[in-house]
Amino acid sequence: MSSHAPQLRIGIDLGGSKIAGIALGDRDETVAELRRDAPRDDYDATLAAIVDSVTALERQAGGAERIGTGTVGIGTPGSFSPKTGLMQGSNAVWLNGQPLSRDLEARLKRPVRMENDANCFALSEASDGAAAGAQTVFGVIVGTGCGGGIIRDRKPLHGPNRIGGEWGHVPLPWPEPDERPGPACWCGRRGCVETWISGSGLERDHHAVTGERLTGPEIAATARTDPRSQATLDRHVSRMARGLAMIVNIIDPDVIVLGGGLSKLDHLYARLPEAMKPHIFAADPAVDIRPPRFGDTSGVRGAARLWDHQ
Repeated sequence: MSSHAPQLRIGIDLGGSKIAGIALGDRDETVAELRRDAPRDDYDATLAAIVDSVTALERQAGGAERIGTGTVGIGTPGSFSPKTGLMQGSNAVWLNGQPLSRDLEARLKRPVRMENDANCFALSEASDGAAAGAQTVFGVIVGTGCGGGIIRDRKPLHGPNRIGGEWGHVPLPWPEPDERPGPACWCGRRGCVETWISGSGLERDHHAVTGERLTGPEIAATARTDPRSQATLDRHVSRMARGLAMIVNIIDPDVIVLGGGLSKLDHLYARLPEAMKPHIFAADPAVDIRPPRFGDTSGVRGAARLWDHQ
């Protein structure tokens, strides 16, 4: 390897349906990237796909001599238990109960750092993204599911259970009578925030009220001309505002950054701050909600950055 070759930081974002990968150089430049389908319902195939992706990124970044040289960070749905080292709380349920980190370290023959995918997203945006310079950042992923990550001084806030920021699996705050007990969640409970404000929750709610099946973008696109779609967005804004106001009352972040598919809905940035204020325990609340700087690549960039603080 040449003496001026950059230190590679490999990031892998493991989703339920896709694997994204990136290699960052020592100036945070992207020197390699990939995207591929993720195996479903197959743990061993998932391990092999991650290892193959790391190798492909290193080869793309500098040929065979770079293979095995990069640091590796992994963003996953769910988290791993500090007590057992086994995966927990992942909606990619075939990962739960598995020693994912240990198995990857054995196959890659090097240490691996692993974080919840929302933590990786929030870390990326807090480091050099939309919330760069902010002390406390809450990063939200609102897509098929709903996740959150808390960054304090550019480091993820974990806690003894490694579930800091998991606001998708708390009850919807200040529920209306017709919001009780709420839809069944895959976690086994009812009425979780995720069941209301995720993209799938938005579509479910629209169908339940109107009988019409539309995607989230279709609901947003028809809202100007269809009062039913506008009413669906109004309900969604109210629920998301209540959920985020609860977060402000607990951790009072400097900046909230939205990610995931629904982060592309412009009306959220215009309407959420005012909708949140009546629920925030402050006389004149300040609310700063921003779109992500790095969009769909933010999570994988955050995974690569897991080794920035030794």
